[in-house]
Amino acid sequence: MNKFNFLFIIFFFFNYFQVADSKSIYIKAKVQNAIITNLDIANEKKYLIFLNPRLAELEEKKVDEISKNSIIKEIIKKKELEKYHDFSKSSNFTKIVEKNLLKSKKLSQSEFLQIIKDEDLNYDVIIKKLEIEALWNQLIYKKYLNNIKINKKELKQDILNQFNREKEKFEFNLSEIVFVENVSENLQSLVDKIKKSINDIGFENTANIYSISSTSKNGGLIGWVNELQLSKKIYNKIYNLNAEELSDPIKIQGGFMIVKVNDKKIIKKKINLEEQLERLINLETNRQLNNFSIIFYKKLKKNIEIYEY
Repeated sequence: MNKFNFLFIIFFFFNYFQVADSKSIYIKAKVQNAIITNLDIANEKKYLIFLNPRLAELEEKKVDEISKNSIIKEIIKKKELEKYHDFSKSSNFTKIVEKNLLKSKKLSQSEFLQIIKDEDLNYDVIIKKLEIEALWNQLIYKKYLNNIKINKKELKQDILNQFNREKEKFEFNLSEIVFVENVSENLQSLVDKIKKSINDIGFENTANIYSISSTSKNGGLIGWVNELQLSKKIYNKIYNLNAEELSDPIKIQGGFMIVKVNDKKIIKKKINLEEQLERLINLETNRQLNNFSIIFYKKLKKNIEIYEY
């Protein structure tokens, strides 16, 4: 190495660390060739709090950990999606993503843009994140559609059985925590830990930490579902619950779930049975797709080098 090259390298590293030190930027993780810095984690934290404001109630260290894991998951998903999608090209897909976000948050575009400005968020970054999630869901749908097993006859009979009962029909606003057993602790120990967390920091924050469902970023929120759209197994666990009460753990394909009843109201309008059957099929399809998504993501993660600092 000649003297000029040596001096250049010394100059480069000196200036790099000066800049890094002055802005307090440092590496927190590496996913193959993608680097995650503390600044990335800070920005992700703002984004996650935008989706679930209750997250701000957690201690900073815990939110940082959730944010780092969220970025890692996004990088792994994006790497897989790049095999099928060119992110450098613009498409109408981003408009659909934004429309769905505004609808879910019940915001106008002007209100959305004002929140972004107030919270020092980046519009393009938010839309890109939502686009990755939407494309991932699309990929899972195409990949596993033929693996979905739904007994329409059985679902229809369940709806008819519930509909014919002489009782008031209810609609539930629900949230969920979906989890799996692990080798390091038994099921009861894990359930006790989740319930303690719910008591200490609330259901939404616990969903952010423990739930493997795609609803975790929104604090586990499922939203309003009427009783005819619920599987028999879930309905039997929650029909006697009042607002703010939790179900016992419910065994589902690939794991367990704890359901929280956020609110409950009597259905007053006339019920269309065929429409309810279609919605129940959609819910069951989405539940199975979510399981396939978890399995596929774990498979990808297992084959990717991840370093955390």
